[in-house]
Amino acid sequence: MTLLRVMASALVAFGLDRLSKIAIVHGVGLASGEAIDVHAPYLIFRMAWNKGINFGFFRAFDGRWVLVLVAIAISLALVVWVRNERGWLKPLAVGAIVGGALGNAVDRILYGAVADFISMSCCGIDNPSSFNIADVFIFLGAFALIVGTHKRAAPTKASP
Repeated sequence: MTLLRVMASALVAFGLDRLSKIAIVHGVGLASGEAIDVHAPYLIFRMAWNKGINFGFFRAFDGRWVLVLVAIAISLALVVWVRNERGWLKPLAVGAIVGGALGNAVDRILYGAVADFISMSCCGIDNPSSFNIADVFIFLGAFALIVGTHKRAAPTKASP
């Protein structure tokens, strides 16, 4: 049952990521680097081909295949780690991370870089970075693992 939850969550994350990228990169034609003001300055679709890791770190290093292998290795490790868990939160969180990681890995295989296109700014802060739906699922999955699955220590009895 646990692996089924992981697979279902991963499929949803991967599917929504792929659909969004097909719609934005190919459907809207944003691949050439233009921008679309959806609700400026709060939401702008701005194409950013990310060859590096988060926020473009190591973008000068063409480690496309290394990063694909790292995504696959981490995904497999997470699935092995969660395979015997009871409950639903950890498997769904791991599935979200796996689906997002594999979505970005497919980008690296198909395009040579990750297709990031969501840019959000607010309150006088101009965010120069873009992200994608896979990144959202990775973040939410990691957040759920960190915040939602911690075990509280049992209360201790005070000694007289």
